[in-house]
Amino acid sequence: MVKAVDVHKAELTALSGGGIEVYPTGASALWSDFNKANHDAMIQAELFSWPVILAIMVLAFGSLVAAGLPLLLTLAGLVASAGGLVLLNEIAPISVWAMNFAMMFALALGIDYALFVVSRFRDALKNGGNPRSAVAETMDTAGKAVAVSGLTVLVSLSAVLLVPAPAVRTMAVGIMLAVLFVLLATLTLLPAVLSKLGGKVNAGSLPWAKRQQHRSPRFAAWGELLHRHPWPFAIGSLLVLIALSVPALGLKVAMPSIEVVPTDAPVRQGYELVQAQMGEGAPGMLQIIAPTAEGTDTATTAAATDGIAMVTPPQPAPDGSGYVMLQAMPTVDPSDAQMGTILDTLRADLPDSALVGGAPAENLDLQQALNDYFPLIVGIILILGFALLLVALQAPLIAALGTVVSLLSAAAAFGVAKLIFQDGHGASLLGFNPQGFLDGWGPVFFFAMIFAIAMDYTVFLLATAKEHYERSADPKVAHVDGLAHSGRVIFAAAAVMVAVFFTFALADPLPPKEMGIILGVAVLLDAVLIRLILLPVLLRLTGHAAWWSPAWLRKVLPKISFSH
Repeated sequence: MVKAVDVHKAELTALSGGGIEVYPTGASALWSDFNKANHDAMIQAELFSWPVILAIMVLAFGSLVAAGLPLLLTLAGLVASAGGLVLLNEIAPISVWAMNFAMMFALALGIDYALFVVSRFRDALKNGGNPRSAVAETMDTAGKAVAVSGLTVLVSLSAVLLVPAPAVRTMAVGIMLAVLFVLLATLTLLPAVLSKLGGKVNAGSLPWAKRQQHRSPRFAAWGELLHRHPWPFAIGSLLVLIALSVPALGLKVAMPSIEVVPTDAPVRQGYELVQAQMGEGAPGMLQIIAPTAEGTDTATTAAATDGIAMVTPPQPAPDGSGYVMLQAMPTVDPSDAQMGTILDTLRADLPDSALVGGAPAENLDLQQALNDYFPLIVGIILILGFALLLVALQAPLIAALGTVVSLLSAAAAFGVAKLIFQDGHGASLLGFNPQGFLDGWGPVFFFAMIFAIAMDYTVFLLATAKEHYERSADPKVAHVDGLAHSGRVIFAAAAVMVAVFFTFALADPLPPKEMGIILGVAVLLDAVLIRLILLPVLLRLTGHAAWWSPAWLRKVLPKISFSH
């Protein structure tokens, strides 16, 4: 139906003239216009983000060749994941949002992973290694961290598959496919290219690049400052995160309204015209299916239900199956908060043999499923995230702390989302009209994504710290050198992610705008306040205990070391 609208809507709207206006409208037309707006927004965001990303890469690496490698790697992952989505679409319909999410996530994570690997390779070369030994050292250290990070991201997203809704599951599968291809490219294609390039990875170096060290003096000095004064920084970052998290307690969610498509879209013009001429609820007719023998009684009961303006006469099924269909028009807009009460009352009043569907009912049922599964998804993501960190780090305390602090960035991002998209603060600056709620799929997907990104940085920082602790057995060395060797990479990776996500804030459709702003804010808060302040301070305060592990646990866990 959506494809049919794609094919015919231009021809239909062209019939307008001579005092007659023609608009394709309804659920299929809504998806057609929304898909187009989403596609255009994705292309626009990509065009804006690539030059910004390249500039950040050049600043981070100081070399044109090294800066270009993450982009080429990500491009390979993007092409492979896009092809995979096309093939999957031949088996089962893939949501258009799957492509948006997949492209955004593949771009951001691909650059993150490549940053970590290329940075470590250049350091190994600088320390006198030949290309082959440098690749071996890189994959034995940074490669392990990337593998753990990728698995954590895939595990976080796999929890979304629990929601029994095909559209939600295909979005999760699309993102997982993109992450998988980028991860495979990072662990195979990138080291192969680095091995061939060798010292040429530093070709096109800018003047300051020759002075650049893998152990950043600035982040080393920052680590020393945190080591000397841990409490003020810990309390300050916690106060900011908690203050931003408090508004999340009043967050409301609902399925998107007609306002997610631009005002000049034919479907929205038709929607508003139908409402003006036929009533607020006319664009969201409820469909009722009942046995033929109960059709009249069903129609009478439905018409008497509070919130139902009118009911059409029963229409028999053309296949003679013994069922009739009625349509009930609500008295409110399909996205109105009262719609849920009307639907519940109607279902309670009708006979058990009658079923109520239609676009508003589909939205409300999906929203209920998302709400019901959200606590379970959060619990599974936290448990599996902790388990992966525990296996990687072999230290229960820091694995638990790394998992718990990742919740803070998610809570703070949802608090900001409530202030912007529900309360409307900054709406005029960002160019949208607030719906008074966050789109219903947001909490499930955004939590999974934010947690995945947060754990990404956690692995980068803690794996580097663990490497130095294994060498020195000194918690101060682990804390300071862990930050000195990973701080620049985390900072640059976060800058890239923020640039990618915030470009989606320029989109006209509201869902990509929500996605870009919420994820961008989450990355910014997580990288600055948690990975570069709070988590290093926790390493300082816990000392040796951070890396302690009981003997029985060491026997159970597989032996993993991050030192080469």
